[in-house]
Amino acid sequence: MKKTLLVLSLCAASLVSAFTARAAEDTIKVGILHSLSGTMAISETSLRDVLLMAIDEINAKGGVMGKKIEPVVVDGASNWPLFAEKAKQLLEEDKVAVVFGCWTSVSRKSVLPVFEKDNGLLFYPVQYEGEELSKNIFYTAEAVNQQATPAVDYLLKQGKKKFYLIGTDYVYPQTTNLILYKYLLLHGIALENIGGGLRKDADGKVISAGKYTPFGHTDYQQIVAEIKQFAASGDACVINTINGDSNVPFFKEVAAAGLTPADCPVVSFSLAEDELRALPTKDLVGELGCWTYFMSLPGADNKGFLKRWDAWLKTQSYPGVVKEKRAVDSPMVLSYDGVYLWKAAVEKAGTFDVDKVREALEGAEISFAGPGGKITMQKNHHATKNVYIGETRANGQFKILQSYDQVEGEPFLLKGLDEKLAANK
Repeated sequence: MKKTLLVLSLCAASLVSAFTARAAEDTIKVGILHSLSGTMAISETSLRDVLLMAIDEINAKGGVMGKKIEPVVVDGASNWPLFAEKAKQLLEEDKVAVVFGCWTSVSRKSVLPVFEKDNGLLFYPVQYEGEELSKNIFYTAEAVNQQATPAVDYLLKQGKKKFYLIGTDYVYPQTTNLILYKYLLLHGIALENIGGGLRKDADGKVISAGKYTPFGHTDYQQIVAEIKQFAASGDACVINTINGDSNVPFFKEVAAAGLTPADCPVVSFSLAEDELRALPTKDLVGELGCWTYFMSLPGADNKGFLKRWDAWLKTQSYPGVVKEKRAVDSPMVLSYDGVYLWKAAVEKAGTFDVDKVREALEGAEISFAGPGGKITMQKNHHATKNVYIGETRANGQFKILQSYDQVEGEPFLLKGLDEKLAANK
C-alpha cells in the first residue's frame, strides 16, 4: 500500500512539474517598472495601468508568437537607487524579455548601467532631455525637439519676449532648460529676458539656467511672486518642467497670486490630462501643454482606444487600479505604443532574442498606428511622431492649437546650438 501511494505521489509530482514547465513554455515575461508610491506615483501609476491594458489586449488575440505575455510589476517607489535594484531583479531573477518603465531621467539613468550590463531592453515613454543614446533603450518619449522647442516656437510667434524657466532639480529640467536658454538666445531673446537665474562655472560659462526646487516641494509663494514681477511687462511666459505632485501647490499658488494665462501663460512639459485631475482646472483655463498626444484628438484610432480603455477599466481585476474618473495622456499612450512596437519587432525578428529584436527596431520599418497617430522607431532609437500644442479647458482636456506632422526625434541638440551661437558672435 505504501509503495502504491509513493508511486501515485511521484506520478502526481511529475504531472505538476510537466504542467508548470508547459505553462512556462507558453508564456513570456515582461517587466513593468514604475513608481507606484512616493512623489512620482501621481504620474507613473497610470502608466502601469495602460501597460496592463495593452498586455491584456494582445493576450486576448493570442499573445506574441503564440506565447501569452506575463507581466511582472515592480514598484520603483520614487527611489532612484531602488529602480536599479528592481531592474536587476527583473532581468536576472525574473528573466523578462523586455521592460517598460521609468518616468524621471534620474530613474532611467539609474537603471541604464543595469540594462547595458545584462543586455536587457527598456522602452522609455516620458519626455526627456536627450543627449543620450543607449543600445539597450528605445525612447518612445518626446525628445526636446518634439516638445520644448516647438512650444517655444509657438510662444515666440505669439509675441512673447520674456521666458521664465522653472523646474524640478534633476537632470531632465536642468538639461532641457540649458538647451532652451541657448535656443532663446539664438532666436534673439535678450539675456535679461530669460528668468529664473543662471549658474556659471569657474570660467564664466553658463552651466545652468532657471529656478529649481526639489522633488516634493510645496512652498512656491516666493517663486510665484518673482514670476509675477517678471511678467509685469505683459509679454512674458513660463516654461514649466516641474515634475510629480509639486505641480499641485505650484499652480494653486499661481491661481492665488492672480496670474492668468492672459497675463503670463504657463506651458508645462510634465503636466497633462492625468495630472490635471488633481488640480483646480477652472483656474488653469488657457494654460498650455505640448505633447505627442491629447485625449481630445479626433480620429477613429483615438476614439477606439478610449472606448477600449473605458471598457478595460470596468472589467479588469488588477489590484490597485482605480476605475473611476480616469484620464489618458501622452506618456500613457507612448507606453501603450511601446508594447505594440516591441510586439511588431519580435514578430519581424521571429524571436524574443534582445539583439535580434533590437536589429528589427533599428531598421526604421517598425511602426504602429497609435491613438496619437503613426509612430515609427528610428535607427537612433527615437521615434517619429506627431506633435501637438494644446490649451487647457475647464474640463481638464486640451483644445488643440497647433500640430506638426511626423517630427523625427533628435536627441543631440546642445552641440549644434553651441556651434550656431559661436558663429553668431
